[in-house]
Amino acid sequence: MLGVIGGSGIYESLGFENSYEDRVQTPFGSPSAPVEVGEVAGREVAFVPRHGRDHQYDPTTVPYRANVYALKQAGVDQVVATNAVGSLRESLAPRTLVVPEQLFDRTRDRPRSFFGDGIVVHVSMAEPFCARLADHLVDAADAADADVVEGGTHVCIEGPQFSTRAESEFYRDRGFDVVGMTTVPEAQLAREAELCYVPLAGVTDYDVWHDEETVSLETVLGHAAANEASMATVLSELIETLPDEACTCHDVLADAINTPAEAIDRETRKRVSLLVEDYL
Repeated sequence: MLGVIGGSGIYESLGFENSYEDRVQTPFGSPSAPVEVGEVAGREVAFVPRHGRDHQYDPTTVPYRANVYALKQAGVDQVVATNAVGSLRESLAPRTLVVPEQLFDRTRDRPRSFFGDGIVVHVSMAEPFCARLADHLVDAADAADADVVEGGTHVCIEGPQFSTRAESEFYRDRGFDVVGMTTVPEAQLAREAELCYVPLAGVTDYDVWHDEETVSLETVLGHAAANEASMATVLSELIETLPDEACTCHDVLADAINTPAEAIDRETRKRVSLLVEDYL
């Protein structure tokens, strides 16, 4: 099953049929909203609005662990996460879609793991996004005639404030390409949950390094609405064309659990059983 994390506009544009709400509870609390499961082009898809139905969670307080766990529990094995980003490159104009290949974490206040309390797990994040799913996503964007750029580095900041000019120039000097607030810790959690994960980022502004237009909520929302329409078209194409195939993302925990099974207490094991039971 394909999972989509994003804004409510994406859900409305995809046109779910035979849909129902999966009101799940997780060991990590409630997700941002009930998971919507339905059919798109005859394929089962699950959707969760990252910030809640009324955008009540800011980038720091989003229940990331509950969201990813709820998708895993619903049967999802691959995820496309849409998000709004600022451009750090002249060539990446507002309303461009980006499928980045690298991630740099500048957040401070977010739990990044399902594990660490009673069980230690070390997964590789050298390649933070699923290359196989990214290739299919770019192919879908090309087929949909969307303005998409593949590659580059996404730097994730804490927010909810936009960057200072000094920070923006620093990110540009380091060679980063887009800046956003929500890909961390989703990417890390998806890896721990053995889900393929790729962000589909929509450029809403030039951050604050550029003098072309002031970064404001009004500016961001205007471009974000246009981006959501493009993203929905790309996702519809992906849903129709995505093949069923195995991926190395689906067994990354096989050699990542550092705590012997006999040392994991019953409470801990129950909390993370959905994720690790096959390996214990």
